[in-house]
Amino acid sequence: MSLAAQTREAVRTRPFLYDALRAGVVNYTAAARTLDVDGDTEAVATALRRFAEELDDYDPPAGDARVSMRSGLGPADGADPLVTVGDRSLAPGEGSLTGIVATGAVSPWVLGDALGRLRAADIAVEVAAADDTSLLVAVERRDGPDALRIVEAVVG
Repeated sequence: MSLAAQTREAVRTRPFLYDALRAGVVNYTAAARTLDVDGDTEAVATALRRFAEELDDYDPPAGDARVSMRSGLGPADGADPLVTVGDRSLAPGEGSLTGIVATGAVSPWVLGDALGRLRAADIAVEVAAADDTSLLVAVERRDGPDALRIVEAVVG
C-alpha cells in the first residue's frame, strides 16, 4: 500500500482529523506525527496536504427541528417508552435523567455533532438515539439546561 493510501486510511480512522482537514485547520506536520503510518513525517504531512485538497469543504450537519426537554426519565417499567436502546428503555416518570428531544429535520449525523459538542462541554450522555425525524439525548438532570442549549444550537 502506498504512503498516500496508508495516510488516507489512517485519517479515516480518526473522524475528527478528517473533519479538521476538510475545515482547513490542521497543522499537517503535527498531525503526521500522530498517525501510525510508516514513512518520513514530512512525506506523511505532504500526503495529508494532498488529501485535504481533494476533500469537500467542511459543512457541519444541520437540522431544522423543534427542541424540547423531558424531565424525570427513568426505566420504562411497563410504561410506553420514549426510547429503547438495546435492553434499556426510558419513559417519563420518577427517574433522574432529562431527555433533550429534537423533532423535525434531523439525522444521525446531526446527533453525532450534538454528541461531540456535549462531550466538549463535559456533559455525560446516558442514552442517545436518532433517525431522520427525531433525536434524543438523555443526560443527568443537572446537565439538562446546558444540554438543551447545545442541541438547540446544533439543530437551529
